[in-house]
Amino acid sequence: MFSIFKTFFWLGWISFGGPAAHIGYFRQAFVEKRKWLSDSEYAQIVALSQFLPGPGSSQVGFALGYQRGGLPGACMAFLGFTLPSVIIMLALAMLSSQLTDMPLFQSIVHGLKLLAVVVVADATWGMYKNFCKDKLTVSLCIATAVALLLVPSIATQMAILVIAAMVGSKYLFKEASQLTQAFKPSLAPLALFVALLIGLPFAAHILPNHILPSIALFNDFFQAGSLVFGGGHVVLPLLQNIVGDQLTQDAFLTGYAAAQAVPGPMFTFATYIGYELLPSAPIAGAIIATLAVFLPGFLLLLGVLKNWQSLAAIPSVSGAITGVNAAVVGLLLAALYQPVFSSVVINELDIALVLMGFWLLKQMKLPIIAMVAFFMAAGAITGLM
Repeated sequence: MFSIFKTFFWLGWISFGGPAAHIGYFRQAFVEKRKWLSDSEYAQIVALSQFLPGPGSSQVGFALGYQRGGLPGACMAFLGFTLPSVIIMLALAMLSSQLTDMPLFQSIVHGLKLLAVVVVADATWGMYKNFCKDKLTVSLCIATAVALLLVPSIATQMAILVIAAMVGSKYLFKEASQLTQAFKPSLAPLALFVALLIGLPFAAHILPNHILPSIALFNDFFQAGSLVFGGGHVVLPLLQNIVGDQLTQDAFLTGYAAAQAVPGPMFTFATYIGYELLPSAPIAGAIIATLAVFLPGFLLLLGVLKNWQSLAAIPSVSGAITGVNAAVVGLLLAALYQPVFSSVVINELDIALVLMGFWLLKQMKLPIIAMVAFFMAAGAITGLM
């Protein structure tokens, strides 16, 4: 358990760039370096996370921890990966905008976002080589990328993944595998999800006033986490609706900027808001909001993850997974451009640094800590130019 926590805790400090970059970091750490699972198994987890509401990259990390050490391993993975971002967001909430307005801080963060471009590009290329080996899978990959670039929306993403699954089940199926058990969802986490989704609004109105603020806060963020399809950026407008007039627009935008700049999951924006919304106990407010916004996605994942491999062994399902795997590569390809590349690379110097970073990673085999140091220094130096 400590090994799982330590691995994810380290990744939590260096995983800049949002969900697409996190998927790249995870693949490098657990598929290529540690060999915890195969590229195919990893792609299945990524594909599953795309169909469920919640924080996509955190669900992937949660599933990796679950496969390695069961439910305790999943909790250690979540705690390790999320804790660094929570610590930073708490510090930023305490310091307000003093740090985020510093030019040096912004320059260093820009350098780390350039590292995210390198990581996502590497993940996209590696998965392309593994899952796009014939005309049909390449076509699914390119069609997914084109569709998401032209019509970027959650509806497009869901539709193209469903189409890829249908095409794969018809044309990419494999011979039947020996099933060890029939697919059965885990009812307990699904029942808990439904109970909380329905019961929390009632509890928020019934419980005494001294308990009410905490329950109401938990309910608000649980409802938001249950409605988020597509990752961290989608949760922001939902949280803005929840906050309303309780937080100034300036304070909200400061937290929004910080959430995009810090490593780890963007869902820890809830940490910042929870700190501000419960002034009588700000640390407790931050913890309650953070746990509440992550919990729905994890409960839904636990409901289907345990027997996911049994489901994947069915021929038509294996073909659907092959199609979805190719589409996931297209999804990463689209994310490589928007938002990763287009929001970070703004001039020739940035492109040069990305090319240097890719060379250092792939040819010189530079470890990730050295890559982080290189891009932090590059960001700081270019900021002074």
